[in-house]
Amino acid sequence: MNILVTGGAGYIGSHAVRALRAAGHVPIVLDTLENGHRQAVGQEVLVCGDVADHEVVGRVLREFAIEMVMHFAAYIEVGESMCAPLKYYRNNLLGTVALLDAMAAANVHRFIFSSTAAVYGDPEEVPIPENAPCRPVNVYGHAKAQVEEICAWLSRQTEFRYVALRYFNAAGAHPSAEIGEAHDPESHLIPLVLQVALGKRPAVQIFGDDYPTPDGTCIRDYIHVCDLVEAHVRAIDYLASGGPSVAINLGTGQGYSVRRIIEVAREVTGHPIPAEVIARRPGDPPQLVAKAEKARELLDWQPRQSDLHAIVASAWQWHSRHPHGYTA
Repeated sequence: MNILVTGGAGYIGSHAVRALRAAGHVPIVLDTLENGHRQAVGQEVLVCGDVADHEVVGRVLREFAIEMVMHFAAYIEVGESMCAPLKYYRNNLLGTVALLDAMAAANVHRFIFSSTAAVYGDPEEVPIPENAPCRPVNVYGHAKAQVEEICAWLSRQTEFRYVALRYFNAAGAHPSAEIGEAHDPESHLIPLVLQVALGKRPAVQIFGDDYPTPDGTCIRDYIHVCDLVEAHVRAIDYLASGGPSVAINLGTGQGYSVRRIIEVAREVTGHPIPAEVIARRPGDPPQLVAKAEKARELLDWQPRQSDLHAIVASAWQWHSRHPHGYTA
């Protein structure tokens, strides 16, 4: 299939592009390059444009005979979303509505949406099933939840069908170490820890150690980015075979605390990695761990590379070879 990959020059999107090509699909990347990297796209077609630009999106959908859209383009920083909520609603919510409108006009009705565990907020039940209430506690999660609601209504009222993949914590890097995680500024835990090992930061900051968890630090479910994008490839087959619209968790079902991540990074890198505890960060739930059976049942998918040491080791391979990301 010809697949439009919005945000395909970003961290997860670029890994998805490689997985699509390996599966025999033809990825067409649409990215503003505001946060993405041209180098991450490799030799694939890259159109520089915004999902909110109806004319550009419509032209790409028609010119490349797009059959399905895989939507990664979004701002992703929880903390920033709490400080600049309109930025997130404008881009992540209204931008996606514009994309869906262009798809409808071009008669493209299948959609794979990059959603998030942040839609659940502070869950009542852990591991979190897909039917848990969506009560986000930050703007980032609320905007994603709003998009899911819009997709659900479109699916009820039109021929539109979608898979919303609710990510837990994507981490790690491609085994080639040619692409990996490179945000500026960086806010994700594993890259931040590895930057300390590389001497780029004096210490890693722990946002609170008084949460109701065994060691007082937040617990998250970490999934290798290559496992994550493999689920996206399987979602294509699911929709192509007539599967109904659905929201699916992507996680391992195993949670690790911030302190445990730092310990494993010390083991993998051989560096001491100092840590300092600072105040809690607004919008951080104490614990997010997936109940992931639905992905196994509907997509015939399960994580194969998501052992915590393997995740950190693959990330270390990328960061140690590319200490300045994609810049020389």
